[in-house]
Amino acid sequence: MRNFILIIRRFFNLILFVGLEIVCMVLISRSHSLQGDDLVSSANTAVGIIYKKQSDLMYYISLGKMNDSLLNENMRLRKTVDKYKTTDTLQDMKVRRELASTTGDTTHHIVKYADYIYRTARVINNSVDGVNNYITINRGSNEGITKGMSVISGTGLVGRVEYVSAHFASILSILSNKQQVSARLKDGTFKSTTWDYEHPDVFLMKDMPQETNVKKGDSVFTTSFGNTFPADVLIGTVTSVEINKKNGKKQLYLKPATNFRSLQYVYVLENTLGPERQQLEEQAIKK
Repeated sequence: MRNFILIIRRFFNLILFVGLEIVCMVLISRSHSLQGDDLVSSANTAVGIIYKKQSDLMYYISLGKMNDSLLNENMRLRKTVDKYKTTDTLQDMKVRRELASTTGDTTHHIVKYADYIYRTARVINNSVDGVNNYITINRGSNEGITKGMSVISGTGLVGRVEYVSAHFASILSILSNKQQVSARLKDGTFKSTTWDYEHPDVFLMKDMPQETNVKKGDSVFTTSFGNTFPADVLIGTVTSVEINKKNGKKQLYLKPATNFRSLQYVYVLENTLGPERQQLEEQAIKK
């Protein structure tokens, strides 16, 4: 109590001044004078600025949760689209009649040739300037990641999982001399794409037939050949078309759909029907 009295005595003048200022402001704000209106307006402006800063801070803090929510929503939408892209409706009338005579089922029969499970992951390390570039993500075997899984971004193809530990995985980027990607044009022509490591943002499709219908701006997609990547994932767009004077064939230059220099989040795809197809194809090769 004695210390409190000493503090009051020491700062009495300051406390009195602040108290009188508060009383004056209250009296002015309650009056209908021009000064009172200005004071209330200024107070509302100050409070509004404080609330806005608080809102901006909360928005910044919640960006991580928002990103996760958007990734999960995109993952759900991609899986819905895949249900239509990875199935065929059996149209052979003879086969359908035989099925109807034996089973009594006259409905359309759906043939499913791929079934993908999507897992989101965050990029925690990334290289773009090497001959073979790798990307590290914050998901590993504990989350179901295994070697050979395909990896895509929100805009296009990224690569495939090469090494896996319990909590992390290393992805061999398509910016690599180690792997070629089977690609197709819109007219159905397919060929492998290769990365031009001397120009990190360029992919090549060499020795294309001269009659190939392709022009600048056309999209190039993956195929399901090789059971490496899912079909119809955007690889890039054609930036220029040149004619090889030695053999008269076309050479296409592509800009990758994924911006590897700013890559932050990816989707890791597991094809649950992939092992069955791989086993069958390996048996066929052995024979």
